[in-house]
Amino acid sequence: MASSFSAESIRELRYRLEDAAIKCSERCLYQSAKWAAEMLDSLVPLDDLEDGSDTDPDSPMDINPSIPANPFLATQDPDEAGLEARETHKYILAKAYFDTREYDRCSAVFLPPSTSAIPLAPRSPNIKSKTPLTPLNKLRRPASLGGSFSDTNSRSPFPRLSEKSLFLALYAKYLAGEKRKDEETEMVLGPADGGMTVNRELPGLAQGLEAYFAERREKGLENRGQGWLEYLYGVVLLKGKNEEEAKKWLIKSVHLYPFHWGAWQELNDLLANTEDLKRVADELPQNIMTLIFHLYSSQELYQATEETHHILTELENIFPNSAFLKTQRALLYYHSKDFEEASHLFSELLVTSPYRLDGLDHYSNILYVMGARPQLAFVAQLATATDKFRPETCCVVGNYYSLKSEHEKAVMYFRRALTLDRNFLSAWTLMGHEYIEMKNTHAAIESYRRAVDVNRKDYRAWYGLGQAYEVLDMAFYALFYYHRAAALRPYDPKMWQAVGSCYAKMGRLEPSIRALKRALVAGSYYDGSGAGAMGSFNSTGAAAGGMKSFSSSQTAHAGGASGGGGAARQHRILDPDTLHQIATLYERLGDEDECAAYMELTLQQETGESADDDDNEGGDNSSDAEDEDARRTSSFTQRDKGGGNDDDDAEPPGTGVTDTTSKARLWLARWALRHGELDRADLLAGELCQDGSEVEEAKALMRDVRARREGE
Repeated sequence: MASSFSAESIRELRYRLEDAAIKCSERCLYQSAKWAAEMLDSLVPLDDLEDGSDTDPDSPMDINPSIPANPFLATQDPDEAGLEARETHKYILAKAYFDTREYDRCSAVFLPPSTSAIPLAPRSPNIKSKTPLTPLNKLRRPASLGGSFSDTNSRSPFPRLSEKSLFLALYAKYLAGEKRKDEETEMVLGPADGGMTVNRELPGLAQGLEAYFAERREKGLENRGQGWLEYLYGVVLLKGKNEEEAKKWLIKSVHLYPFHWGAWQELNDLLANTEDLKRVADELPQNIMTLIFHLYSSQELYQATEETHHILTELENIFPNSAFLKTQRALLYYHSKDFEEASHLFSELLVTSPYRLDGLDHYSNILYVMGARPQLAFVAQLATATDKFRPETCCVVGNYYSLKSEHEKAVMYFRRALTLDRNFLSAWTLMGHEYIEMKNTHAAIESYRRAVDVNRKDYRAWYGLGQAYEVLDMAFYALFYYHRAAALRPYDPKMWQAVGSCYAKMGRLEPSIRALKRALVAGSYYDGSGAGAMGSFNSTGAAAGGMKSFSSSQTAHAGGASGGGGAARQHRILDPDTLHQIATLYERLGDEDECAAYMELTLQQETGESADDDDNEGGDNSSDAEDEDARRTSSFTQRDKGGGNDDDDAEPPGTGVTDTTSKARLWLARWALRHGELDRADLLAGELCQDGSEVEEAKALMRDVRARREGE
């Protein structure tokens, strides 16, 4: 795509981004303005695309005094331009009130207050006003804060204003309601924290905007909007849980004004899975913002595929210095469990932009999982020196204290992050992890619930809910949440191990075996990336039960394994713990032949010699599509200490001798003795003595073999 971008296309893109930065800033959408300005600054220079002159670019002779004006800055509609010119002085006043966080005063500049939070001067009921105003909360209430335009006789309750002024006034009213809601909520996880407190301005805003758009539709002006009021209406509907209508209005907003990044972010929040992304892609405009949105949504849905990396590479050719795109690449590596590469990219970002705190909470998660305490301490100091009252800073400091096992202090900082921003997802999830460490299961459940309320795509929170309910011996609830996590991360062996564990606890052995075989499909491809085989398979995770795997928050911070983005397949080994679990489940079912087969497979993982020959053993007769999905999956890695024979100089071909393989060897020795295979039983028992595991049992087996031979 970048190759098709000519100098003229880059110039137009520059004008568009400049226009977006200015217009978003004028409407007090500061985060979107910042994003557009950063992308504008990172755009490839025109000199790299045009045939440059021989003049030195720093020479004063090269300055062109007649720089063409941006054609997109002027208001296209002459009626709107006239209204904006007439309201200029009022708009300056309203924006000044907004910038000083006096939202009610800002709104009152253009919209006479029909109702007041405190009735300062109630009128006598006998005195009638000559020109009564219809308050917003007396209008017809639409279903779920907005519905269809069924009432075509609706009249707009707003005075005749430009769209620019009306948006600022209504946006200020919306933020005033959000501010009051946060004040009424009080402390995080307190008595009033939850669904009890709502933004009381939402019904009035929804009704007013519905009537406004109905009137414009009657006049045939529905497609002549600027996209800002459509965006605000979508946000209001989204807050009112009317998601389908919100999606329609947000799509309409990005059609009318594609370079407003905030509208794309709100649209992304409505996507629950990749199917939603595919459906909505057909309704979006075809421009570069749609491509950026597709990349961002794919990253949010943990789709670290070759297609996603290709889109990112194409965009980096257009925006070579974009910190936003570099962050997306780092997060893709993070989701793929390539922590070294993700950490390297974040450290480069920190060098080039030391005062940039966006995404720093993810960097702290990576350093936490890697156990890089000195680096995490440095990042925490840097973030605190930059701005200690940013949610990202509080999460970084909280992760630092968590790594030091000071969980009370970690919770304090995560609470501080949520006090600053109740919708900051990382803080809710991380606080749930800390409550798990502190054995406060009920507080952890509430934290995780709030996390999934903020973002239903957060598989860590779903997985945490499953772990918490498993601790409470509520396997049915845990199974539901594990299934939600597995649906979000279908190529993650950790999720399927947890599902299999729950089925086993409920006595449903056959579904447990199927889930564990799926975990083998997801985790059977080792990319040989230096973690060591035992780093992949040391912990059985949720399948082994309980809090042991989860109590070390590395697993919770990292989540499970994910697609590796096309990593080269060098070794394929299966998880011996999962194989052993499947074998024991077959033993419980009374199928000793299958049990013996999986015990043999468990033993073979010590050398990895036969793992490639057993494609169908761990796949539950899976389809070719599942096998192809598994080929994109790297093995699960975490920082727990292992008992394997790791070699720093060369990659081990298998797992080496572990407790699990020794258990399999002991079972096979007993099985061979029962079936009269004395040589095999003697050999396996002798190997157990050499391994130093189950030595007494091995010696007893060897005595039994000797006695059996003497008897024969």
